[in-house]
Amino acid sequence: MNTSSIALPAWMEIGLIPVLNIIMALFFAGLIMLAIGVNPLQAVGIMINGAFGYDEAIGYTLYYTTNFIFTGLAVAVAFHASLFNIGGEGQAYIGGLGVGLVFLLLDKYLPAVLLIPIGIMAAGLFGAAWAFIPAWLQAHRGSHIVITTIMFNFIAASIMVYLLVNVLIKPGQMSPESRVFDESAWLPFMHEFLGWFGVVVTRTPLNLSLFFALFCCFGVWIYIWRTRWGYELRTAGHSEHAARYAGIKPKTVVISAMCVSGALAGFVAVNEIMGVHHRLLLNFTAGYGFTGIAVSLMGRNHPVGIIMASLLFGVLYQGGAELAFEIPKITREMVVAIQGLIILFSGALALMLRPWVVKVYLKFKSADTLAPA
Repeated sequence: MNTSSIALPAWMEIGLIPVLNIIMALFFAGLIMLAIGVNPLQAVGIMINGAFGYDEAIGYTLYYTTNFIFTGLAVAVAFHASLFNIGGEGQAYIGGLGVGLVFLLLDKYLPAVLLIPIGIMAAGLFGAAWAFIPAWLQAHRGSHIVITTIMFNFIAASIMVYLLVNVLIKPGQMSPESRVFDESAWLPFMHEFLGWFGVVVTRTPLNLSLFFALFCCFGVWIYIWRTRWGYELRTAGHSEHAARYAGIKPKTVVISAMCVSGALAGFVAVNEIMGVHHRLLLNFTAGYGFTGIAVSLMGRNHPVGIIMASLLFGVLYQGGAELAFEIPKITREMVVAIQGLIILFSGALALMLRPWVVKVYLKFKSADTLAPA
């Protein structure tokens, strides 16, 4: 029985199947832990406590989650147009360059009420501009978007190294970093924001970019499912020939989708550069662009699913660090292996359990139909 064409309710596609994939991944991770003499239930307890057990842990978990939301949304927008954007790392990097250039130029002259919106726009515009080049090459020259976007990651890294070593470095220092921005360009930390209302929490890197990330989720949902441009994007993604027949220009869709995707990836700089480091430095992206691919796949390219998947990876990053600290047998490499298992089951094997879920769903649906009124 071919189940691929049978539609499931959204809560099953976006919620149930990803959860079952995660359970499968954790089951095999548990077998690995048993093999090295570690109690899997104890390990899970330590990980959950390390991610949510105290306010500092929650702050770090949500800080990681914010970056994953941005990169997950970036991949999802491209996916809906049948584009595989794996250049989020480079687009986030160049987004940071945009923030750095704007703040280095203007932070001495403008107040925070102007600097912060300008910095956010710079992150999006520079990220979109970096995505525009591969998009144009795909649309007008037939260059494969996977090849160009991954190569542009390396180009972005090389540009940043050159600029920070030779141009933007603070005079008199050895570390390839810019000077610290004026405080008027800093995005408030969450502990500062909550302190304005009398709520005292431990200082963490979490800042107000979390709210902006959630706003972007809502914006992406509106864009893809409630606007004409989103309809054109999804139509072109499903069938280029049908899109042309309907009067849609697939080349325009490719470029617009990639620019939106690049802007979302560039917003990683809002969290990292504006919210945490307050200066331009190397490697601030820390692999978030690549992890965003798994986040998008796990979240079924839907903003709600991406929020949940981002939170899961935030738990893995923060709780995994706690786990490696508390249980010496579980090294940082093993935590990465657990992340890899989740990516494997949520990505390459994402649809492995779907046929069984469909069969159970049809069985219960038939039972409800045959039940007497």
